[in-house]
Amino acid sequence: MTDTDPKQDLLLRLRRVEGQVRGIARMVEEDKYCIDVLTQVSAASRALQSVALSLLEDHMGHCLVDAAQARGPEKDAKLKEAADAIARLVRS
Repeated sequence: MTDTDPKQDLLLRLRRVEGQVRGIARMVEEDKYCIDVLTQVSAASRALQSVALSLLEDHMGHCLVDAAQARGPEKDAKLKEAADAIARLVRS
């Protein structure tokens, strides 16, 4: 992420993706060339993946580190939660 507030950075990036998706819808409405639409869909997907990776990195840097220092069921639950999130990202 940038030197700005991480939450604001993510919101800015999500607004850009939102704009991309609106542009894709407009392209479909205007019967634009399918390959051009697919190119924009791919770009929006990559942008969302980038947001997801930033969120995961932040989670691992804060929540997971805190949980790893704890003992007992909280640690195990947070580790499983992170592993499940990573698995969902890999499958997408």
